[in-house]
Amino acid sequence: MENQQKLGGKKVAILLTDGFEQVELTEPRKALQEAGAETHLIAPKGGEVKGWAETEWGDTFPVDLTLDEANPADYDALLLPGGVMNPDHLRMEKKAVDFVRRFFEDHKPVAAICHAPIMLIEAGVVEGRKLTSYPSIQTDLKNAGANWVDEEVVTDQGLVTSRKPDDIPAFNRKMIEEIREGVHERQHA
Repeated sequence: MENQQKLGGKKVAILLTDGFEQVELTEPRKALQEAGAETHLIAPKGGEVKGWAETEWGDTFPVDLTLDEANPADYDALLLPGGVMNPDHLRMEKKAVDFVRRFFEDHKPVAAICHAPIMLIEAGVVEGRKLTSYPSIQTDLKNAGANWVDEEVVTDQGLVTSRKPDDIPAFNRKMIEEIREGVHERQHA
């Protein structure tokens, strides 16, 4: 019961599109909901989004709001699932990039796993930040000014990052902790 009270009243936006790594949505979302948070799947277009399950297409999930309908001001935090295709497509959507940047401008917690930090590069929010990611994008993050480290979970003033699905338990714990703490004044764009 204690776990259910941790995030009671908190709303978390989950930004994604087709090709997100399915377990990087389902497990963190489950942890958020078990902690009492309300979650909304937000995508560039309505209908459904399709996950990627390691080596093939996975399940479909209903979109709660489109980017045109969603307002970052309505949310306490942002979750960015990874997958290779997902952030690569999202970073081409100006509204998606602006949506991510707004959470940093408002000092709200952001959790990004695997390839999702590509969105943080595109939003211009990684310079001087300590974070991790899937190893294949470490050079991109370093070139954008990030202090990249190879650890299962890294927290930097409300920004939580992890490398891969194996890191999800640690990622979930830190994500819930940062969301529970709320606004982080030193979180910045």
